[in-house]
Amino acid sequence: MSEPRLRAKERDAADVLAAKRAEFVLDEGDGVSDGGSGGEAVYLDGNSLGALPVAVPGRVEDVVRRQWGALRIRSWTESGWWTAPERIGDRIAPLVGAAAGQIVVGDSTSVNVFKAVVGAVRLARSADGAAGPARDEIVVDATTFPTDGYIAESAARMTGCTLRPVPPSDIPDALGDRTAAVLLNHVDYRTGRLHDLPALTAAVHAAGAYVVWDLCHSAGALPVGLDEHGVDLAVGCTYKYLNGGPGAPAYLYVRAELQDRFDSPLPGWNSHAEPFGMRPEYAPAPGALRGRVGTPDILSMLALEAALDVWDGVTVEAVRAKSLALTDFFLECVEAYVPEGRVECLTPRPHGERGSQIALRCPDAGDVMKRLIERGVVGDFRHPDVLRFGFTPLYVGFADTERAARVLAEVLAETGA
Repeated sequence: MSEPRLRAKERDAADVLAAKRAEFVLDEGDGVSDGGSGGEAVYLDGNSLGALPVAVPGRVEDVVRRQWGALRIRSWTESGWWTAPERIGDRIAPLVGAAAGQIVVGDSTSVNVFKAVVGAVRLARSADGAAGPARDEIVVDATTFPTDGYIAESAARMTGCTLRPVPPSDIPDALGDRTAAVLLNHVDYRTGRLHDLPALTAAVHAAGAYVVWDLCHSAGALPVGLDEHGVDLAVGCTYKYLNGGPGAPAYLYVRAELQDRFDSPLPGWNSHAEPFGMRPEYAPAPGALRGRVGTPDILSMLALEAALDVWDGVTVEAVRAKSLALTDFFLECVEAYVPEGRVECLTPRPHGERGSQIALRCPDAGDVMKRLIERGVVGDFRHPDVLRFGFTPLYVGFADTERAARVLAEVLAETGA
């Protein structure tokens, strides 16, 4: 047995999170050709879609057959459907470093980005009042996921603001007394770079502006510390490291001290102070409920609630420690197996600058990833030349990690990429 494979076996034996793997449905090589490499299928695409927790199918069947099929409309009260958005928000809260009562679950990430950015502009303007110049600028992470940029541009047009794309490293120097809101990604979706949330949040506040953080690639993978660092607003999806399933609802965080001033651009009957009063005038509900809009998507929301059971007894700190160990080990194995110069690591090496994925640049990355998937190593490809490997510590082990690097080397040798 090779030295990396032996070390992988030893590390898996000592892994305090190893038992969590049994709580997921993993295709352990069934129907997948391994190209003669041996071993089980390796799923390294949890940064796009998390694996299915074993408890979810039974819970969803109960929701469909009993709660919907038998109880029908009674389930809004008897099965807790009506309170699901804030109840599930309180379950997510510890995973992002937030106290209860600040997160509401519902809608897509894009919709929540829109609520948060427009809400941040309104907060900035209400705070300044008539004093000083009008805050008419929205700053957005220049490397952001495209949809965040599209939403920010639309929010700027709707609020009469100018949109300024700025690289995160340059943001402290780009802020001024006209800046209203800043939209940032905690982890870069392409490279896996982790941005400095505490320092950037402090810089935004020093300029008198409000910050919105997109946590899609960090929630469930590393400590966030929303309350500790005074983050104003945050959004995130739940289908990646939180394993909520395809299209699972997103969430919106509004810091408790700002909730009474948060003016959502999407007021709906679900966020009304008297939702069943059916009044023509809108009066916002107190607290995080202001982030609700329309009827919750109950089936996917309750699937998410069941998926969150896998976090029972797990700390984010333990997940982060294993994430860093896995990504370190993957890079060591790539260096051991792949000839120098065949791939280039785009993900920063320092732990403080790394999320829970490794991005490698190589020629013909699309074809390389296709061949990896055919051999049971599932990552993904980002145009034009990036291989992404996401490491979900709750179900990815060190043997998985070693095998992924070994099969990568075999594929590169065959393709001459």
